[in-house]
Amino acid sequence: MCGILGVVATSPVNQLLYDGLQVLQHRGQDAAGIATSEAARFHMHKGSGLVRDVFRTRNMRDLKGNWGIGHVRYPTAGSAYNAAEAQPFYVNSPFGLLLAHNGNLTNSEALKREMFLSDLRHINTSSDSEVLLNVFAHELQAACKGLKIDEEAIFTAVAGVHRRCRGAYAVVVMIAGYGLLAFRDPYGIRPLVIGRNDTAAGTEWLVASESVALDVLGFRLLRDVAPGEAVLVDTAGNFHSRQCAMKTIQAPCMFEFVYLARPDSIIDGVSVYESRMKMGEFLADRMRRTMPNVHIDVVIPIPDSSRPSAMQMAERLGLPFREGFVKNRYIGRTFIMPGQATRKKSVRQKLNTIHQEFKGKSVLLVDDSIVRGTTSKEIVNMAREAGATKVYLASAAPPVRYANVYGIDMPTRAELIASDRSEDEICAEIGADGLIYQDLDDLKASVRALNPSISFFETSCFDGQYITGDITVEYLNGVENQRGEAKPAKGDSGDDADDGQLDLNLASSGEH
Repeated sequence: MCGILGVVATSPVNQLLYDGLQVLQHRGQDAAGIATSEAARFHMHKGSGLVRDVFRTRNMRDLKGNWGIGHVRYPTAGSAYNAAEAQPFYVNSPFGLLLAHNGNLTNSEALKREMFLSDLRHINTSSDSEVLLNVFAHELQAACKGLKIDEEAIFTAVAGVHRRCRGAYAVVVMIAGYGLLAFRDPYGIRPLVIGRNDTAAGTEWLVASESVALDVLGFRLLRDVAPGEAVLVDTAGNFHSRQCAMKTIQAPCMFEFVYLARPDSIIDGVSVYESRMKMGEFLADRMRRTMPNVHIDVVIPIPDSSRPSAMQMAERLGLPFREGFVKNRYIGRTFIMPGQATRKKSVRQKLNTIHQEFKGKSVLLVDDSIVRGTTSKEIVNMAREAGATKVYLASAAPPVRYANVYGIDMPTRAELIASDRSEDEICAEIGADGLIYQDLDDLKASVRALNPSISFFETSCFDGQYITGDITVEYLNGVENQRGEAKPAKGDSGDDADDGQLDLNLASSGEH
């Protein structure tokens, strides 16, 4: 899970990109980067940490130009501790390319071999985003005739990427001297939207992972980038688009609606907020059917992403809705924190109980999902410590039983509390008096109700059905072996692992 931005404007874009990344910070807290273009020269600054920590005033002054891209990273492939894997990535041939990527390639290892043996390109990190960049660079070089680059060559190169790459990818690319390119995988797993702003100086364009970035930056939401589609904006502001995939299926990631995206975003024509309210309605109906005799005094959300579901659930059940937890806004999202120990410690740092709402009451806690069970177990304990007589837990999503390989950190089945447990066993493990999960068909219906044209969803973490059709047991075992709880080497601060790689930002690394 990452956040990406691309802007072609009529004035300097450094502040636009910075503000946009701040809005998308929830999509990645590990690293951030911005690259801009001034004439035919690129300027870039990136590093580990939050946006506010990576960029200083002096860094911003150096990011000159009227078009550029930005990225916030949460690592799902590669290292969480290696600053060299912060994006964007750069190659100087052909023409100079800078790329930022959200998603995961599922055939990156095979592509790396192809890069070395056939394409004669060097991959310097373990990031699949660098692989994707080099695949695109090779395809663009093959499509260009001599020194000439044009719209046809660029779209042909994107078609080549679709033929060779598997998995999930939403991508923004800067092509030196030409313009901004954005494209989405043929399944549309990871989100990407287009915005427009008409000014006195001309039309400005923005592509982003979520529509909320457009709202904040003053752009009007045009539409989503379609699965397999590429959009191209040249430096003069001319907009071009083309379908570059032979076969496409619209199958957005269901977890975007459940948890990942901000509620004020619109993804594939669906209001995230309204979809979460629908989830609450379906969950209330399911509770009536499966737990008709359970007495509940109050419905309490687990902040923040579960609040719309909890509110609607309470209304449908005719129960009081109360805020029982206060969230510390200075603690990041525990779900995307690297390391189980870090996540567990941060739960109590992040949430504190309002004792009056729990004491002597039978409470229904509503969460967006239960993944590892760390947060759920701690919160149930906190509710009991605050005086709750009974603690029931409802999840707006079904049990997460399978690894996600498309860009969400659910890499190992051993980490998933539901992977080898029944619902009764999960309930006992987290210490609740009762547990209810959303039905998968109801979850799909809650999103499809807002956009009936969506026929499929990427729901592999719930049902084990991998929509790209290339995921085997052997692949999953390999992913688990590679993506276990990696830790920095002894004596390493965790920010700049000494892995023998050249740090191109070394000159400014002391400024962080």
